[in-house]
Amino acid sequence: MLRPESYAMAQWIGPGAGARAVIGPVSGEQIAEAGGAPLDVQGMLDWARGTGGPALRAMTFHERAKMIKAVATYLNERKEELYAINPLTGATRRDGAIDIDGGIGTMFVIASKGRREMPDGHVYVDGAIEGLSRSGSFIGQHIAVPMQGVAVHINAFNFPVWGMLEKLAPTLLAGMPAIVKPATQTSYLTEACFRMIIESRILPEAAVQLVVGGVGDMLDRLGPQDAVAFTGSADTALMLRSNSNLVRNSVRFHSEQDSLNATILGPDVAAGAPAFDQFIKEAANEITTKAGQKCTAIRRIIVPEAAIADVSEALLARLGGTSVGDPAAEGVRMGALASADQKADVLDKLQALADETVSLTGDPEVLDLVGAGPGGAFLKPTLLRCDDPDAARAVHEMEAFGPVSTVMPYRDLAHATALANRGGGSLVASLVTDDSAVARAVTLGSAAWHGRLYITGASSAKESTGHGSPLPHMVHGGPGRAGGGEELGGVRGVLHYMQRTAIQGSPDVIAAITGQWTPGATEVTGPDHPFQRTFNEIAIGETIHTTARTVSMDDIEHFAHFTGDTFYAHMDEDAAKANPFFPGRVAHGYLLLSFAAGLFVQPDPGPVLANTGLNGLSFQKPVSAGDSVAVRLTCKRKTGRTEEYGEVAWNVTLTNQDGDQVAEYELLTMVSYTR
Repeated sequence: MLRPESYAMAQWIGPGAGARAVIGPVSGEQIAEAGGAPLDVQGMLDWARGTGGPALRAMTFHERAKMIKAVATYLNERKEELYAINPLTGATRRDGAIDIDGGIGTMFVIASKGRREMPDGHVYVDGAIEGLSRSGSFIGQHIAVPMQGVAVHINAFNFPVWGMLEKLAPTLLAGMPAIVKPATQTSYLTEACFRMIIESRILPEAAVQLVVGGVGDMLDRLGPQDAVAFTGSADTALMLRSNSNLVRNSVRFHSEQDSLNATILGPDVAAGAPAFDQFIKEAANEITTKAGQKCTAIRRIIVPEAAIADVSEALLARLGGTSVGDPAAEGVRMGALASADQKADVLDKLQALADETVSLTGDPEVLDLVGAGPGGAFLKPTLLRCDDPDAARAVHEMEAFGPVSTVMPYRDLAHATALANRGGGSLVASLVTDDSAVARAVTLGSAAWHGRLYITGASSAKESTGHGSPLPHMVHGGPGRAGGGEELGGVRGVLHYMQRTAIQGSPDVIAAITGQWTPGATEVTGPDHPFQRTFNEIAIGETIHTTARTVSMDDIEHFAHFTGDTFYAHMDEDAAKANPFFPGRVAHGYLLLSFAAGLFVQPDPGPVLANTGLNGLSFQKPVSAGDSVAVRLTCKRKTGRTEEYGEVAWNVTLTNQDGDQVAEYELLTMVSYTR
C-alpha cells in the first residue's frame, strides 16, 4: 500500500492517526493512505520565508532558470518511475504523457524563457523609462522584484504532476519559495515526483515543501507578501478566497477553475471536409482524454443547425470505438474517473441535465470493460444533445466533470458566440474554420469571455496543439467562472509572484538599481576600445564618442544606386522639398547606420564574435548633404548566454554638427568571456 509523506522543514512525515484511505478508481480497493499527521504550519511558513526565500532571491534570474532546467532534466531521466504509478490514478499512458511529460516540458520552457527574456540579474525591468523632468535629471522606471513571502499551491486531482510543476516553475523563477498541497486522491503520484526533486539536491534548502492531507490553518497565517495559487472547482475557490485573513491582508489569490468550455464549428465547414474531420477528432479527444477530467475539456459543442445530424452521427461513431477499462491494459483508450465519488458526482450532474438534453449514448454505466471488473469508477463516453440552448440554463451553468459533452445548434455566428459566452467565462473556447472572416467575427464577439481562443482549420491541423492543451508560452486562465486568473504565459506567469514597483530618481540611481545604463547616467571611459575587451571586462556605462563624418551628395547617390533604393526623398530635390518632413534631398537612414558602424567599429580580431541584432531603431531628424554625423556608443546591459559568450546591448545615438540627435537604436553583440 502507498503511504505518501509530507515534507516539512526538511523532514519526511508519514500518514498519521487520522489518515484518509485512498480507494483506487480501477480496482475499487484501497491503494493508499494519506495525511492525518499534525504539521507545524507556522514552522513551515517561517522556514520558507526565512531560509528558502533569501536563498532564492540571492540567485539571479538566470541562475534560477538554470536550476529549473536541471530539475526538469533530472525528472525527465526518472519519469518512467512516475509512469509506473500513473495507472493507479485511472489514467492511461497517453493521459499520463499530458501530465508527466507535459509538466516536465513546462519546466523546460519556463527555464528557457527565463534565460532568453529575463535579465541576468535580480531586478526585472518592466517597460521603458518615463521622463519626469524637462532636463532628464529625474526619471521613472517600473521594476519587478520577488515577493518576500511564500507561495501556497493548492492543486487538483486530475493532473498530479503537471499541476505541481506548472506552478513551481514560474514561482521558483520569480525567486519565491513554495508549499505544495496536492489533492489527496492522487497525492501519491505528486509525492513521488516531489521526492525526486528533493533527492536531486538541486534546489536550495526550504525552496519547496509538501503537504499531503489538509493544510490546517495555514491560510489564516498568510500575510501581504504571500500568495495562494489554486486549481479546482469554482465552489472550492470561492470558499478559499473568502478566507477573512486573505481578504484582510490582500493576499494574492490566483485561481484557475473548471469551466464550461465550448467549441464552435464554423458555418463554412461541411461534413466530409478535412476541417470537419478535425472538429470531430478534437471533440472526441476532449471527451475521452483523462476520462473527460480536464479543466479545459469541451463541455459544449456548438454547431450550425443544419449540421446537428452530421456532427452527432460522426461523434457517435468515433466515441463508439473507444475502449474503456484498466488503463494499464493493452488497447485501452480511456481509463477510470479518479474516484467513486467523482463518478457519483458526474452521474448526479447528468441527472440534473436530463431535463434540457437527450442522451445520444444511452446509460453511461452500461459498457464493456477491458481488463477491469465492475467495482471501478468507470463511465462510458457520453454525448448529450440540447435542442433549445436558448431556453436551457443547466447546460450553460452546470459541469459534469467527466467524459460528457453536449451538442447544440446555432442559427448564425452572433448566436454561436452568444451561446459560447453563456458559460460565464471559460479557460478556452475553440473554433474550427477555414474562413478568416469567421475567425475574426468569433474573436471580436467572444474573446472577452475566454482566457484562450484556439482557432484551427485545414491549414493548421497538422501542427495545431489541441483545444485542451495549455501551453507554457500562452496564458492559462480565464474570466468569470474560470476564476479570473492567468497562469503560465511565459514571463507573465512569473510576474504573479513578483511586486511591480515604480521607482523614481536620477538616471544614475535608476541605472544602479536596474543594472542597465540609461541616457543621462554617468558614462565610463575604458582603457581601450570596448570591442577589444571581454564580456566580463566591459563595464555598464562604458562609452566611446567617435569623430564626425560629413555626408556628401556623392555618398547619397552612390548608396542609392548601389542598393537600388532610389526613393524620391533621396534622389528628387523638388519632390523631397514638397514633403513636409524633408528640407530637400536627404541621406538614407540605412546609409547613416552604415556610417555609424564605420565610425564606432574596431576592426581587429577580438572578443566581439558577432553583431546579432538591432532593436528600437528610430530616426529623429533628417540629414542632408553637407551635414556631419558622430556616434556615441554606450554599454547598456550585459546578459550571459552560454558558457562561452554573453550578449552586450549597446545604446547607439547619432548626432549632427549642431548636437541634435538624428537617430538612436540598440545594438546587440555576442562577446566572448576570453580573448
